[in-house]
Amino acid sequence: MPFAAPGRGTVSVYRGAALIDGTGGPAQPSMTIVTDGPEIVLVAPDDQVPEDEYGDAQVFDLEGQFVIPGLIDSHQHIATPPDRPVAEATLGRHVYGGVTAIRIMADDLRQIGDLARATRVGEIPGPDIHYAALMAGPGFFDDPRTWQVSKGETPGSVPWMQAITDETDLPLAVAMARGTHATAIKIYADLPGRSVAAITAEAHRQGISTWAHGAVFPASPGEVIGAGVDSISHVHMLAYEAAAEQLSTYKDKPPIDYDRFAGGDDQLMESLFAQMRSRGTILDATASMWSRTWDAPTDPEGQARARANSALCASLTAQAYRAGVPISTGTDYETDPEHPFPSLHDELAFLAKQCDIPAEEVIRCATLVGARSIGAQASMGTVEAGKLANLVVLAEDPVADLANLSSIAFVVKRGYRYDRSGYQAGEADR
Repeated sequence: MPFAAPGRGTVSVYRGAALIDGTGGPAQPSMTIVTDGPEIVLVAPDDQVPEDEYGDAQVFDLEGQFVIPGLIDSHQHIATPPDRPVAEATLGRHVYGGVTAIRIMADDLRQIGDLARATRVGEIPGPDIHYAALMAGPGFFDDPRTWQVSKGETPGSVPWMQAITDETDLPLAVAMARGTHATAIKIYADLPGRSVAAITAEAHRQGISTWAHGAVFPASPGEVIGAGVDSISHVHMLAYEAAAEQLSTYKDKPPIDYDRFAGGDDQLMESLFAQMRSRGTILDATASMWSRTWDAPTDPEGQARARANSALCASLTAQAYRAGVPISTGTDYETDPEHPFPSLHDELAFLAKQCDIPAEEVIRCATLVGARSIGAQASMGTVEAGKLANLVVLAEDPVADLANLSSIAFVVKRGYRYDRSGYQAGEADR
């Protein structure tokens, strides 16, 4: 297990760094972080930690450098369709790029489960993986992606991807999903509001979360939020709350009135955001999804749609932030395999530049809120004693410019150190 977390008794001391701890507060200068095996055991000013206190511990002088918590991508797909070499290369690029946890929003969980095991025990380099089992209405399961992730079985009839009707035994369906070791149920498409609410209630009764699309068709955004889901994905889908016609199916989406939302002050959206804020519903905005370049549409119609959706995402995400909605940083895409950094860097830049979210708050979205989105805030998301030793060490100040996230010196995940110099774009360094 060449990337395994170090055992207890393996102590490392990181001194002299400016610490941005993930809470949204300013950088704390001259801080010491002490880790023991996979866990942080002390965070304190340098002058409160004598240099000789930890004896033979490995000491890292980080004077002039910056430390942030490990980043979290709250919307990824690495097995639709399954391709093990590509998945492993993507996971390697993530962790060497500062991403220490990802949230998989439904894939072929047969492969995802093994990848989650492999990164957790250190067999391959990569972030921790938290994943969802999918539920949708029967009409969704002629989507070719459902066949890709259920190969050898029948889509809609496997534990990780189930077709739900009014006759479904929901306690059994949720229990089957839990049996995949999923963190949550992803509620995807072609379900009415009553079904979204019933699935959510049963999932919560059995102790797991629900992650839903912003609109589930025919369930509207308001119905999805009212059902009590823990997070909603794709901010542009919230615009369907203002649709001129009743929502029907995932494949038959009504047109969006883009001009309506351009000012960033739509009152209907303000009402939705107030509900989300009061419930603590996390917005997995995937705001930069429509502005990606390397696999962008090439036809004029597709390009125009992407530009309109990108502007919509920027406007609605900015309004959600101003309304106090917790925003996580999901991507739902990857950069070119030869690109040196994962797509999460682009999402963070988009939130800052296009949505006017301050850099320290963007970092909080990518760390503390990201940890909440996977239900792991007790173990990750901030730099503090008792949490996992997930750290990103940067040569330049990310608050001054989020582009400085590319100045990674090394990444620590569960106490294991990944030197950036050991990574080559296009492959996981094995």
